[in-house]
Amino acid sequence: MIARFKDLCLDAADPLALGAFWARMLEADVADAGDGDTRIDPRFARSDAESIWVNRVPEPRVGKTRVHLDLRLADAKPAALLAAGARLVREPDDEAGWWVLADPEGNEFCAFSAREGTTPGPFELVVDSADPIAQATWWAGVLGGTVEYGSTNASVVGASGFPWDYWVFDGVPEPKTVKNRMHWDVELVDPEPMALIAAGATLLREPLDKAHWWWVLADPEGNEFCAFAPRPTG
Repeated sequence: MIARFKDLCLDAADPLALGAFWARMLEADVADAGDGDTRIDPRFARSDAESIWVNRVPEPRVGKTRVHLDLRLADAKPAALLAAGARLVREPDDEAGWWVLADPEGNEFCAFSAREGTTPGPFELVVDSADPIAQATWWAGVLGGTVEYGSTNASVVGASGFPWDYWVFDGVPEPKTVKNRMHWDVELVDPEPMALIAAGATLLREPLDKAHWWWVLADPEGNEFCAFAPRPTG
């Protein structure tokens, strides 16, 4: 294991408005970071890894949503999410038994009907992939966990720090062409990301200053993620 899952980040034109929307979706509180960014903290989270940072960026959203959360509903249909400001993109059909919704900035996510024995809220993180098996295997090598195989996807289960049931790499035909609007952060085991780079990550940016003290890297399919040095202990 080279690192552990730390949290999610979501690019936004208006972090306050988008943070407020996702707080309604996730039964969460919104923390103002003081620099225009916000953090969404689910009230019933099992760990800090369920927090989502909403960060202001200058570039508009373009292209397909390639990283998204799947949510389990509290009810049979997503009426409460629609009333809270979500937009319906697609109804369930014979091939896909779930709703596709979008937040106010157009970021898509999926909603699944309530099921006995399940808890409402996020239950998996989904990443579009050209080679799902290779991607899941790579990330299991970085964060630990086991790989489960589906007909068109592969999932990591039990990755270190990962707060949801499944990390799904879903096979898609189209290549990644633009920066992901949602990405994840990891906390390193070592002080620097040399083991990550040796494993196949690409270094995109060194830490800039004391206010931006993390590395920006990309996985083998170009998905951006941030790596933080381990937190001091003791």
